[in-house]
Amino acid sequence: MEDLNLEKFKLELHKTLISKLDLEKLSRVNNSQARQAVSGMVDQIIAEQRVPLNSVEQERIRADLLDEVFGLGPLEPLLRDLKISDILVNSKDHVFIERGGVLKRIDASFRDDRHLMQIIDRIVSRVGRRVDESSPMVDARLPDGSRVNAIIPPLALDGPALSIRRFGTGPIAANQLVDMKSISPEMMKMLASAVQARISILISGGTGAGKTTFLNILSHYIPTTERIVTIEDAAELRLAQENIVRLETRPPNVEGIGAIRQRQLLINSLRMRPDRIIIGEVRGEEAFDMLQAMNTGHEGSMATIHANTPRDALSRLESMVAMTSMNIPERTVRQQMASAITIVVQVSRLSDGSRKVTSISEITGMEENIISMQEIFSFNKKGIGPDGRVIGTFQPTRIRPKFLEQLRVSGIMLAPDMFEHALEVN
Repeated sequence: MEDLNLEKFKLELHKTLISKLDLEKLSRVNNSQARQAVSGMVDQIIAEQRVPLNSVEQERIRADLLDEVFGLGPLEPLLRDLKISDILVNSKDHVFIERGGVLKRIDASFRDDRHLMQIIDRIVSRVGRRVDESSPMVDARLPDGSRVNAIIPPLALDGPALSIRRFGTGPIAANQLVDMKSISPEMMKMLASAVQARISILISGGTGAGKTTFLNILSHYIPTTERIVTIEDAAELRLAQENIVRLETRPPNVEGIGAIRQRQLLINSLRMRPDRIIIGEVRGEEAFDMLQAMNTGHEGSMATIHANTPRDALSRLESMVAMTSMNIPERTVRQQMASAITIVVQVSRLSDGSRKVTSISEITGMEENIISMQEIFSFNKKGIGPDGRVIGTFQPTRIRPKFLEQLRVSGIMLAPDMFEHALEVN
């Protein structure tokens, strides 16, 4: 059967299936039993229609309809492919994916804009959010923690657009990052020790650089005896600890009221007796309250920020504090930043699609009105190999960080030569 006729038959089959399904009864049985029952109904309807289908076409229709009823339609096969890191739906028939750092268009489509809107509604309703003409932009997440953004007309001119940033099926371990040469063993050891010693860390990077993934990895070194509160716009962090409270912002309702911002959650979290506060991404006036918390008993807290260099990260943080309209002197803000944050980690996505920790810098204090920093490790790019992969070196600057004394007081001793060895990346 031709693809066009097959799609038309599938649409009619889907309408017939929905008319016969008892959705309320279906929701009371487990997923595998429900899928088995619906699969049997699909085969029965196909037999009744007497449409000449070969076994491949029948299996394809059955799989597509099961994805439509129980999943996210055309997105389901893409979500099952663990190598896909991004799914980008520009319009109903323009779908792109990123696999292995390479972006390419694929042969996947939705029936029409209404079909795409149904899938978007299914995603956002699961997390208690909505998208419509009065609220045409929404951030949401999938059950596995993958980040979802949707924007619809009238803001999106060519129809609804959907972006999914995959989060993977499970947490990446620190040794996997080392094996992938995203970081050197010495760099990982130093950062793990810093987390254990309650040294505050800011993770900086551009879009898609892997900030949230790296924050997840570092959080695994927080002792299980500590209470953690996480604050995010769309909950993505998956921490291994038991004593954890996860908070998520709330958009305004239909009347445009009732929004809960990160700053409100951060202020409330201070009354929840946290040992550490982890902010998924600092992006507004909550920056001031974060610095206050880090300076008043919540050392070892962590956050991510959008910036291209460690110095840019501090500049952005300073600008965010200015958003509070509290007219705090510039020097006072910088003093707060210098005393609150000790380490700035820069993560970057390179030209070959790989993600690497390209710099680890220490904030050492203030000199006049300037925050002083010293780089401890860096990634020096040397060129591109014949296979298109980036060639470079994880290079220590041979500078001993000042926080080594804080590590020693916490009972953590690092080998003196760990700041001497470079690691080649081919």
